[in-house]
Amino acid sequence: MSDFAPDNPDFEAFVRASFRRQGFMAHLGAELTKVAPGRTEIRVPYDRRLTQQHGFFHGGVMATVADVAAGYAGNSLMAAEDSVLTVEFKINIVAPGEGEALIARGEVIRPGRTLTVTRADVFVLKAGREKLCATALQTLMRMAGKAERSDNGQA
Repeated sequence: MSDFAPDNPDFEAFVRASFRRQGFMAHLGAELTKVAPGRTEIRVPYDRRLTQQHGFFHGGVMATVADVAAGYAGNSLMAAEDSVLTVEFKINIVAPGEGEALIARGEVIRPGRTLTVTRADVFVLKAGREKLCATALQTLMRMAGKAERSDNGQA
């Protein structure tokens, strides 16, 4: 359970609505499975189109879901009129992504007024067991007073 208090009492609906606007997450078949203050979980089912030459989940897919899970963990603590952008991101792939699904769990390490530090662990699910395949560290910038675009349109 998180020790963080979100600035938006409707944080879960806020995060879920934002996630639904991400076309790339839909393209990957990703599902936002859990949202709590400072924590999220995303699941991506295996699809051959998401693999590299050995049939493992591509590292780019692992990095993407790590970035998004950690980002929404941070976003869950923001006010409704604010948004976040990733300003730094590092990932270590520690094992091949060989399995039926990826599960990325993001969490806030330290929230801040301007910068929030988050992390994400990415697991591969194989035969009912989870195995760590990547871990990431991220810094988010709060965009105070700059809410997300609800129409996902172009500027």
